[in-house]
Amino acid sequence: MSWGLIGIFVSLALLIGLAYRGHSVIAVAPIAAAVAMLFAGVPLLAGYTQIFMPALGGFIISYFPMFLTGAIFGKLMTVSGFAESIASWISRVVGARHAIFITALLSALFTYGGINAWVVVFTVFPIARSLFQQADIPKRLVPAAIAAGFLTFALGTLPGSPQIHNTLPTSYFGTTTFSAPFLGLITGLVMFGLSILYLRWREKKIRAAGESFNDLTVMERRGAAPHAEGGAGDDGSADDSAVPAAPGTAGVATAVEAKRTTLLEFLAGLFPLIVVIGANALFTFLIIPSWNTDYLAEDLFGNVTVADVIGVWSVTAAMLVAILSVFVLRPRRARAMVDELSEGAKNSVLPVFNTATEVGYGAVITSLAAFTVIRDGLFGMGGNAVLTSSATTAVISGVTGSASGGLAITLEAFGDQFAQMAAAQGIDPAIIHRAVATASTSFDSLPHNGAVITLLLVTGLTHRESYKDIGVITIGTPIIGVALIAGLGMTFGAF
Repeated sequence: MSWGLIGIFVSLALLIGLAYRGHSVIAVAPIAAAVAMLFAGVPLLAGYTQIFMPALGGFIISYFPMFLTGAIFGKLMTVSGFAESIASWISRVVGARHAIFITALLSALFTYGGINAWVVVFTVFPIARSLFQQADIPKRLVPAAIAAGFLTFALGTLPGSPQIHNTLPTSYFGTTTFSAPFLGLITGLVMFGLSILYLRWREKKIRAAGESFNDLTVMERRGAAPHAEGGAGDDGSADDSAVPAAPGTAGVATAVEAKRTTLLEFLAGLFPLIVVIGANALFTFLIIPSWNTDYLAEDLFGNVTVADVIGVWSVTAAMLVAILSVFVLRPRRARAMVDELSEGAKNSVLPVFNTATEVGYGAVITSLAAFTVIRDGLFGMGGNAVLTSSATTAVISGVTGSASGGLAITLEAFGDQFAQMAAAQGIDPAIIHRAVATASTSFDSLPHNGAVITLLLVTGLTHRESYKDIGVITIGTPIIGVALIAGLGMTFGAF
């Protein structure tokens, strides 16, 4: 047993260390899993083909439609010019002096609207860079301002978010993506408000020290050119060894300054994002529940209930409707957008395989006898279902460096136990849903997180320059959010 525990910790150290150095998790995770299996005495080939790969494949089978439609939707929002129109109008109306607020708001808006993180960073960064320069705000705060939107509350805290973090719990707790709506809204607003207050305080502090936007960063002083373009996967599970250009984002910064987007263009750009949320609600509460889904009980369809699949079905269907709405609103660009469908589809492959690979790694670790020691330790913290599920999710997400991967691993290993604990304690599963979705976005953002590394590459900054602020925003505010969900949920229930 002791060798097994040592193997798990050595495996985790290897995974974190190699991920921190920018190696792809697709290559690293199987190696790290093999190390753990060697220490535990598990046959390598059997562990890889019978444990690792089935878990990886199962995740892709269940959730690839969401990744696929999300990536295509994000690509079309960029190619159609809608993302640019939204950013340009908000920037002009609100003003560059509120660059931090605008950056965080745009990042959250695109994320909550269903755009994959692959696109969010590329779309928001040129805008943020232009606004920060106009307002002469120190550039080291740009990554934290972007992270405040797409790495925190918009992923799993806000009800109706179509992101994987808000969808995964539905399959385990019989909930929907709109579970505990007011609890999620209140918590999300608090997290957003705290992020803005902190960043404004940091802005004043850094300005008082005499730093401005044009001061050279560590990277620039070393002679390395900042990365104006880059590539990202899903939250925390990107392939950071190569940072490809983002087609459709070139010239966005210039457009923010030169193009005067009209209110009508802004509303047209906003409409597909509204469609995602609205269609998700319609499919969740009206359309799918009205269907006769008795056929799901057949072995051919997995012998499941509609509650097991409604989360994935409603989000996927909502994305398809939103994709169609982009074509309807931009008929003159239809040909160009059709040409980009394949590119959007390609953009879904790396994020889903990154996350699925982490799920495979987690399946290997949780299958080891030594893991029972860790499990018993996590479940021995007091027995409260909300606190236990949140802490477990946060720890495993931190270990894997991925919110979606950590959440998937946690729910696969302990989802049934969390549901049983909640039922025994009379806790609404909607509270557990909202708590674990929020908790997954906390410790996942440690320095080895793929999205953090990619964000820094794209913005041309280093961990030393910007991670402190990123960490406060992406770790601190979700922890406060989980505490708020636990406190309000246990006092007033899921409302």
